Amino acid sequence: MSTHNKKILNRYHVIFLVQSAMVGTGILTLPRDLSAVGYSQIIFPLLFGSIATLTLWPMIWLNTKYPNENLFRINELLLGKGVGKVVNLLIILHFTLLISGVINKYMHLIQSNALPEQTITIPILLLLLLLIYIVNGGIKSIARFCILAFFLTIGIFYFTNWAIEKGDIRHFLPLFNFNSSEFFDAFKTGYLTILGYELIMFYFPYIKDQKKAFKHATIGIWISICLCYITVIVSVMYFSEWQLKHIEYSLLNVFKAGELSFVERFDILGVTLWVFVILTTVAVYLWSAKKGMESLFSKKKKYYIYILATIIFLIAILQLPNVFQQKLFTGNNYLAYVLIIWPLFLNIVYLLRKKQVQP
Repeated sequence: MSTHNKKILNRYHVIFLVQSAMVGTGILTLPRDLSAVGYSQIIFPLLFGSIATLTLWPMIWLNTKYPNENLFRINELLLGKGVGKVVNLLIILHFTLLISGVINKYMHLIQSNALPEQTITIPILLLLLLLIYIVNGGIKSIARFCILAFFLTIGIFYFTNWAIEKGDIRHFLPLFNFNSSEFFDAFKTGYLTILGYELIMFYFPYIKDQKKAFKHATIGIWISICLCYITVIVSVMYFSEWQLKHIEYSLLNVFKAGELSFVERFDILGVTLWVFVILTTVAVYLWSAKKGMESLFSKKKKYYIYILATIIFLIAILQLPNVFQQKLFTGNNYLAYVLIIWPLFLNIVYLLRKKQVQP
């Protein structure tokens, strides 16, 4: 059964939905994630952008074969209803854990930098209430919020100019002074930073100009890559190799290099404004998970989002051992790689069963 979605997303919505879903908290820790290769990490954003563009193509190709269906429905069409629903359930669980991990990480960042004496329970609850309000407005409402958030937060990158002035350009050389093991370690952790563009497979049916979806999504990818590149370049110039490896939130420490008489700590300003980035990232994931619930039970119910939000809240506030929590969220993040290559598998299934799986 086709969803017959109303086409409501224009090119700007697509660009910023892709861009916003890719940022999150990952860009704050990107220099440390790439620290295995030292100063040579400046080549990685370009590598990530190229790979993201290449892996985007099979996603768009698959969606164009089913222009009115999202990935949840495509799974059922190509794999059968039973297997498709099992896969969809795993995707929903993956998204739920991912949102919990992003919120938990951001709230502990707030707690350690801005509110050291406060618990994170109330802030998480307030963040989720705001998130529910945004997601209930639909994908177009989320897209508009993504555009607003981008222009509200992009200005904070101006405050990296002091770090550039104090940095050392000689850190850029020599390049490629790493071995294959260091390259793999940096790639494995660093590429997680730019994941999120694959969510286009869930809101593709709502795009007006689907023939240009690849072009618009690619623009969104490379906007994020440019922001990652700025972060890496500034961090390499400003920090020593030891600092790159041991400072978790490099971008926030870069902001501390700022010097204005009327602002004492730029890192607090950066952490506060970053809530818009967090909301845009998790909003797209939560909306996709909600669509998964509708596909799973073949019904549209408003309370699905409240069930998901409750699960996210409970996971985020659980007092789990730090080691276990870290392994849980990190392992779930690595599952995103499966979602990246999943369209390649589905494309093969489509080509083999093309005549039997028409929507």
